[in-house]
Formats: sequence, structure tokens, C-alpha cells
Amino acid sequence: MVAHADAFSRLLLATEHSEFDAGAQRVALALAARLNLVLPVVLAITGNPEFDAVAPELAERADAAAAEKLQQLRVLAAAQGVQLAIQVRHGPEPYREIVDEARAQNTQVIVIRRRGRVGLLANLLIGEMVGKVIAHAPCSVLVNPRGAQLWKRGIVAAVDPQAPDAAVVDQAATLAVAFGLPLTVLGVGPGTAEDRVQAQPALDAALARAQALGAVVNSERTTGKVHEQIIDAARRLGADLIVLGRHDATRVARAGIGSVAQRVIGLADCPVLLCTPRVGAAHTNQEIA
Repeated sequence: MVAHADAFSRLLLATEHSEFDAGAQRVALALAARLNLVLPVVLAITGNPEFDAVAPELAERADAAAAEKLQQLRVLAAAQGVQLAIQVRHGPEPYREIVDEARAQNTQVIVIRRRGRVGLLANLLIGEMVGKVIAHAPCSVLVNPRGAQLWKRGIVAAVDPQAPDAAVVDQAATLAVAFGLPLTVLGVGPGTAEDRVQAQPALDAALARAQALGAVVNSERTTGKVHEQIIDAARRLGADLIVLGRHDATRVARAGIGSVAQRVIGLADCPVLLCTPRVGAAHTNQEIA
């Protein structure tokens, strides 16, 4: 039986078909195969119309290289029974082409790599282009390390224990049900007794919300450095998908080393879904009271 996850019915794979894109491609193709989807793909080529007019041979060379990469991707997809719908876009900033294609296709989830070639220190955890996609995307973004696989063990939804994000809980629970996986709602916050008392009702509400969606779910509350607790919990629980909110996406785009999202993305062993509320979905952008 095919598992359906409505929040993942409109994917967009952003790839250059490089070694760094292997994890994103693997996950996107596996999702498309499992959900019986045609997989849209965007390959953004850096280009400048004025420069291309002066040196058209370089533009032609870039297009030829892109065509070869896409043919290799088609062969890879065909072996898994997946049909691709490919768009090649040219522009001076690749992230803008990816974001614009996502808008044009009303994409729900962009599937993308974690980073390309490591250069400056700011790009060690997350690539600059990827950070900009996260900051500007009109939808959720699924960020994948090079070795990423489609999740099959469990999901951790990380929330503010005093104000869990309903959209994170909803999307994590929907995926847990669709893939038949256990879900843990994880709250990381201050460790005072007063904080624990204040946080418990919100975590209980998040748990009830996930259960109402049919998920097999439990909740945990921990204290400490937020990104460390999220990653440690995923490893301890054997979870292979982490779901976060996109509240600090702007800081990710600035390559802020203190960003929780950036650190989780950069250090996690598994895919990380940065969740955006579905447009028109009632209350999904609100805190759980």
C-alpha cells in the first residue's frame, strides 16, 4: 500500500547532480517512488546575460555540462521507476532561481543538499546558497547531508517547550502516520522548576495534537544547549528525521554561528525538515495553547 503524506505531495529537488547532492537526490527519489509522484527538479546555472552575450561559448559549455548531468540523473531515476520533470534556470544567483521555481510550482517542500564544497568558515555547517534558499523559500525545506537516506526508524519534532509550534507538530505527526514511524515531541528549555511547570501544559497539548492526527507519539523535555539536545535525542532514540520550525531562518541566511537551526542542520546525521506553515491551514502558524 502506498503511504500518503499530503504535506509532501508537491516536492522540488534542487540539485547540481554533484557528489554533494547525492543525499538530497537519494531522499527525493525515494520519496517520489514511495508516494508515486512525478518528481520536479530544478538545476540552477549561474549566468549573466551580458557576459553570456560576450562569451557565448562559455554559456554553451555550461549548458552542455548541465545536460550531461541531467541525463545521468534521469538514468538514476528511471532505475527507481521515477519520472522527472526538469527545469534548467539561468541567473546570477542560483538560490533565487530555486526559490522562484518553487513559487512557480506551488511547491510544498524543497529537497536540497546541506552544502557544497567547503570554503569559508561560515559555510562549514551549511552552504551559503542553501542558507539563502532556507531564508527565502515560500515553503518547507528538507536539508540533507551527503549520506542521507529516507527515514525509516523514527522522527523527532523539536519545539519550544513553553510554546510548541503547531505547524511543526502537525507536519511531523502527518509524516509519522504516513510512514508508520514513532514520533517524539522534544522540548528543550531552561531547567528551573517553575519553567518545567509552565512548560508541561503546552507539551501535553502538543502530544494530544499529534495523537489526534493518529501518530504514535511521546514527549520529552530536556535542558542544555538546544542544538546539542536535539541531535543527542535523535541519536539516542534512533530517529532519522528531525523536524524544526523556521523561526530563525533569517539568521541561518546570515550564517549566524549561534543559530540553532544552522547547528542542527550542520551537525545532524540525518535529514532535517525546516517546517513552514501551510498557506490557508487554520492555526498552523500559531503556538499550541
